[in-house]
Amino acid sequence: MTNFPFAIVGFDLDGTLLNTLGDLAGAVNYTIELEGRAPIPVDEVRPLVGGGSRKMLAKALEVTGGALPASRIDELFPRLLEYYEAHIAIETKLYPGGAQMLDSLASRGVQLALVTNKLEHLAVKLLGELGLSDRFYTIIGGDSLGPNTAKPRPDTLLEMQRRGVAGRAAYVGDTTYDTNAARAAGLPCVAVSFGFNDLPPAELGATAVIDHFDELIPTLERL
Repeated sequence: MTNFPFAIVGFDLDGTLLNTLGDLAGAVNYTIELEGRAPIPVDEVRPLVGGGSRKMLAKALEVTGGALPASRIDELFPRLLEYYEAHIAIETKLYPGGAQMLDSLASRGVQLALVTNKLEHLAVKLLGELGLSDRFYTIIGGDSLGPNTAKPRPDTLLEMQRRGVAGRAAYVGDTTYDTNAARAAGLPCVAVSFGFNDLPPAELGATAVIDHFDELIPTLERL
């Protein structure tokens, strides 16, 4: 173990570690077209992401013709999940510098965790298809701990620490769901400006903001 200041570094998935926008947009557009709605351009799906895929679907319906009753969203949501699972890694890839950044953290003896609001089985499948599963000592999804435990609640980040080694932990995310969860868990949070930010990066409430993964390790060393 080196003198790196953090024993654990956790990552959000969508919009932080992986650019999943193309595949999420494909699943959203497939689903809203079942309701007769026009497809949404990929770039316009970006602000709809965050808080889980059901919220993403609800927001997509709102902006393409108006909200639907929760009962209808309940009917459409499994269709979105089925399509997404079948097309989960068509366009998805690590953000630039991601592989080198993960290698550098691992070489410093850091335990890496994946904590997302994506359903756990989808996160596991996606990381497996991209050959990334072995990099993480734990993968925690929005449903892993049961109802009402996903970010912005701190539960999944606290569980990340319970499953890991003793020592300081930090979290890396891209939305207020991430920064608020980290704050509630008492963890510093680094926000990435290239993700699915739901506010301007400087307004997310992060401890620090980076523009490229090359900046993550130097930033963590300063915290």
